[in-house]
Amino acid sequence: MSYRPDPAILQLGPDFCDPVSAADFPKTILRYRNDHAAAGVGLDRLTDEEWQRHFGRFKPLPDNLSEPLALRYHGHQFRSYNPDIGDGRGFLFAQLRDEGGRLMDLGTKGSGQTPYSRFGDGRLTLKGGVREILATEMLEALGVDTSRTFSLIETGEALHRGDEPSPTRSAVLVRLSQGHIRIGTFQRLAFLDQRDNLEKLTAYCLRHYFGQEGDAVTLLSRVVERTARLAASFIAAGFVHGVLNSDNINITGESFDYGPWRFTPYWDGAFTAAYFDQTGLYAFARQPEAIHWDVVQLAQSLALIASPEVLTEALEPFPALFRAALAERLCWRLGIAAEGDETALLVALETALSLKTVPIDRFFFDWRGGRRRGPSPADDAYAAPEFAPLADLFARRKALPGATDHSYWAEADPCSMHIEEVEAIWARIDEADDWPALHNKVAAIRRMGRALDLR
Repeated sequence: MSYRPDPAILQLGPDFCDPVSAADFPKTILRYRNDHAAAGVGLDRLTDEEWQRHFGRFKPLPDNLSEPLALRYHGHQFRSYNPDIGDGRGFLFAQLRDEGGRLMDLGTKGSGQTPYSRFGDGRLTLKGGVREILATEMLEALGVDTSRTFSLIETGEALHRGDEPSPTRSAVLVRLSQGHIRIGTFQRLAFLDQRDNLEKLTAYCLRHYFGQEGDAVTLLSRVVERTARLAASFIAAGFVHGVLNSDNINITGESFDYGPWRFTPYWDGAFTAAYFDQTGLYAFARQPEAIHWDVVQLAQSLALIASPEVLTEALEPFPALFRAALAERLCWRLGIAAEGDETALLVALETALSLKTVPIDRFFFDWRGGRRRGPSPADDAYAAPEFAPLADLFARRKALPGATDHSYWAEADPCSMHIEEVEAIWARIDEADDWPALHNKVAAIRRMGRALDLR
């Protein structure tokens, strides 16, 4: 794959972003480079020195953006509108085409202060960077459309944070994603009554991210489809994002920006990831509601340039699209053929797993291919009457070809990513600068991903 620069964001003009400069870090110590992702955009041949120059010092890539751009947006944060946000510790560094021709962004986290930093230092903790690697790798393996952690470079500063032991080490992260246009990007334009810019941004998103022409209703319909699938993917993966504010929802339906994320060990609808989510607004089972609420805010913003009645009609398919996508994602993870209306399967699965006697990862591992494999530590739990309807449904299903062929399925335990392991991996880095545990975990996650992907 050859490098194909395409700084398309410049087509929008200066009303959407601000030129900024990266922080001058004391050090640039390369800790992680995702050569698998880099190969897809023609950057895997960079030497480590070149990598650090571009993704630690932010020397522009050839024929790309000549200076980083901090994107402007607003957003609802825990349902309260905030017009004083934007890219506060990150920027758009470059745009380029991937092997499928998609327009991709290289964006940063922890790259320094911008006009939207407010009282923040614009920095990222090294622990936050390590956590984002683990989140994106696990989600990608579980079939969630996610940004990919492209690079992590330690920067040699001591940061002070109120919610973790300080001082702590600092880093700058680069993520590869399909755009950084958020619902909040549209909210800002509506708040400022910028109808012409709303039209311009709508056309830009349809052309570059959906490959079509159309109007605001067309765009909203595409966003409804993508975000309904995102919500379903979170549930099937047992994932809790933690902060599903409207400035954290990408119009392509690609998950990104991982702060207080968690994988819930059990099918627990009330499980939350963020200690500050005291009302459970973004709890595991409420994520579809939260994402749908954010998409409604997009519709309200687009009402400046389209009929509210028609926009409301475009919102209506979300619940049905979510249910269909959830059934498809669950069947994919189980390695069984989907059969149209999966209501019975969804009800039986939630009834059984809601007992919280079997961890989510263990269940999908043990029942891969629709047949209970074992022996398993959960064998006694499977004897409960609530699992009988599931076993009956599975008995009438066909396994997908090759569903259990990979040697991963012969192992004793599934690959999982719970908070205790995240903390243990970080502790080894923090206390002894011991990185193999992280790299070994990434390798194990990717192995699971190959076992799940039957293409």
